[in-house]
Amino acid sequence: MLSSASRNAVFRFRSSVSLVKRTLASSSGSPPPAEGFMQGVATSKFIMATKEQALAHPELAAVKNSETQKMNYFTAVNDALATALATDDKAVIFGEDVGFGGVFRCTIGLAEKFGKERVFNMPLTEQGIIGFGIGMAAVGHTPIAEIQFADYVFPAFDQIVNEAAKYRYRSGNEFNVGGLTIRMPCNAVGHGALYHSQSPEAYFAHTPGLKIVYPRSPIQAKGFLLAAIRDPNPVLVMEPKILYRSAVEQVPVDDFVLPLGKAEVVKEGKDLTVVGWGAQLYVLEHAVQEAEKRMPGLSIEVIDLRSILPWDRETVEKSVNKTGRLLIAHEAPHTGGFGGEIAAAIQERCFLRLEAPIARVCGWDTPFPLVYEKFYVPGMIRCLDEIERVMNY
Repeated sequence: MLSSASRNAVFRFRSSVSLVKRTLASSSGSPPPAEGFMQGVATSKFIMATKEQALAHPELAAVKNSETQKMNYFTAVNDALATALATDDKAVIFGEDVGFGGVFRCTIGLAEKFGKERVFNMPLTEQGIIGFGIGMAAVGHTPIAEIQFADYVFPAFDQIVNEAAKYRYRSGNEFNVGGLTIRMPCNAVGHGALYHSQSPEAYFAHTPGLKIVYPRSPIQAKGFLLAAIRDPNPVLVMEPKILYRSAVEQVPVDDFVLPLGKAEVVKEGKDLTVVGWGAQLYVLEHAVQEAEKRMPGLSIEVIDLRSILPWDRETVEKSVNKTGRLLIAHEAPHTGGFGGEIAAAIQERCFLRLEAPIARVCGWDTPFPLVYEKFYVPGMIRCLDEIERVMNY
């Protein structure tokens, strides 16, 4: 006979299967777009759907008198790239298919507007793309490289980790490649399988000399991309591709930047701190809403980490000292995922304030599956289960 724990596991698995079947059955039957579509983002409280909401954000005080325009995520990326090209004569954009607009249309129209000598295609060689960018940055240009999918970045790993990240240090600050920005679409997409779904941020977070940012929405995408391009260090911009069309906001049309290395408390609470980044924020939002319905009086604080390197320890520490509990969720595998670094740092700083073990809800330690994607990613049900476990500890 099955043990009680085994029966519970089987029940949860069957419940998850039922939920997936209902979700698939309710779709229109037409194939999803290449970048997928994430339900619930349009109604998220983390989305600035009106001009008033957008311009009231304290980080946008510099453009509080700006007009706004309705943009989805990839349009906001395009707008940021156009702004960079218009304000910096040394800025260039290159990568696989970017001259045609790119797989996700992020560079559409830029070659026509700014010229093919500033927006151009590169051969299918990721190490060549990044090596070329390092060379351009070393002589004072502002190269903006696109890796078509984050999964493809690994041939360029040596160029990023051993060259770009160390260039300033090895020369005693006589030379640098701080003008280099690397964009890469990442995360699950609904049908990407092994080579179009990965979240490689933790590989690079182990590398001093780099910065890594993970925007969750169109406003964040524009502000952080412009900040990355203008930062005096090489920056990796991770763009959750499932949000390219799903996330829509009123984005200021004026030029603005957002602060790298600074997390944002997107929902205040007093009983539990929940930390995520990118598209995972919307999954956590739904899990938190359901948990607060099931447990009357429960108040959960949600933090968008936004920057992986450097990450904002102070904001997370302040929150955990208040709530006494911490849950971290990300799509990357559990072992070696960046959630482990957060958990270790907060355990060191907040040990005497913790009321329960720090929890992590992550991808499983397997290659990213195709037909089992719904069971691999840290979905709402898994996050909700872990919230309840932490609160009942």
